[in-house]
Amino acid sequence: MIKTIYISGYRPHELGIFNDKHPGIPIIKKAIENELRTLIEEGLEWVVLTGQQGVETWAAEVILELKSEFPHLKYSVITPFLDQEKNWNEIKKEKYIYIVSKADFVTSVSKRPYEAPWQFIEKDKFIIQHTDALLLIYDEENEGSPKYVKKLAEKYAEKFDYPLRIINAYDLQVIADELQQKDW
Repeated sequence: MIKTIYISGYRPHELGIFNDKHPGIPIIKKAIENELRTLIEEGLEWVVLTGQQGVETWAAEVILELKSEFPHLKYSVITPFLDQEKNWNEIKKEKYIYIVSKADFVTSVSKRPYEAPWQFIEKDKFIIQHTDALLLIYDEENEGSPKYVKKLAEKYAEKFDYPLRIINAYDLQVIADELQQKDW
């Protein structure tokens, strides 16, 4: 049973998304919502995010919407290091601060500011070891940053029961088609 899941995926720029009005965002959010609804029915209690922009931010927004229907659903933000938002622009910082303020639990794996890329790897290792599964927005045709967490999760799954649930480009296209049908 999946009680705790780690959700991750692309950063906005990896998807060609440069503002909150991009038509792809509602499709990604609907895909996350569909997965979460299924998982909640199966006993999901916690979602773990790292607070990164993109898929993780959109996942937090979906969770906040679902909390009215599923008040037992909780989420945590576990950052790789302190002050990860330090160099972000004001709009991104505001959204991040809001998401962190609504989280049920917040911490950092490294209790220091950014030092080196190893902090991202250690963050992923820590979260994978402390969750029951990974939900990843990822497509083999467009690797990007999610390939790293995917590889770590696959390696971990060789020794432990760790399901890797992937929402790929085909899944997103199906949802886009469904949403378009509703608009007709």
